[in-house]
Amino acid sequence: MDIIRFDQQNILVGIRSIERVDEAALFASEIAALGRAVAKNRRQSGAARIVARTLLAKLGFPPMPILKTQSGAPTWPVGIVGSLAHHNTVAAAAIAEKKLIAALGVDIEPDEPLPNDLIDLVATSREQTVYDLPLLQRRDLFVLKEAVYKACFPLCNQTIDFQDVEIDLRSNIAYVPKAKCAFSIELYKSKSVIGLAYILGAGQE
Repeated sequence: MDIIRFDQQNILVGIRSIERVDEAALFASEIAALGRAVAKNRRQSGAARIVARTLLAKLGFPPMPILKTQSGAPTWPVGIVGSLAHHNTVAAAAIAEKKLIAALGVDIEPDEPLPNDLIDLVATSREQTVYDLPLLQRRDLFVLKEAVYKACFPLCNQTIDFQDVEIDLRSNIAYVPKAKCAFSIELYKSKSVIGLAYILGAGQE
């Protein structure tokens, strides 16, 4: 597992290549919650939870199941916020203490071009005016908006889509007018593109 360093140092982020044995890391309760998920999905889920449990251990937590709420969001120990993500070959997790970070979302995508037919779906009309085509063809906006969704839903209990989020890469802020909130955003690139979205907690304000 690799630790990814973001500017917001109160957030722990890790990534791990997905391996065939990773589904064996799932607790029985996690397997039951996955239902009839195929082996590929179980491996992805197991890999993300390996990362999450490794990060939780750094904060003193013992290994524990990470289940899901009815909405599909992962559950975390009291006092912790977190988020899970994966694509076909890499899994990621991010956690933080809730007193420092009030809401948190992470997403990961391969560093590959976004299909052209998805640009209009992902980018708002304003974003298509502000950003040039090479940027729009990358997955930057996609991964950041996915991270915003994951941070926003547990906080605001509202479903949002790509068009509900305006990304300002100059100020590193994502605006969600529908939910009347804004998130700090960060982007990290290696072989994958990792998007982070968060709101500071009371202990950081």
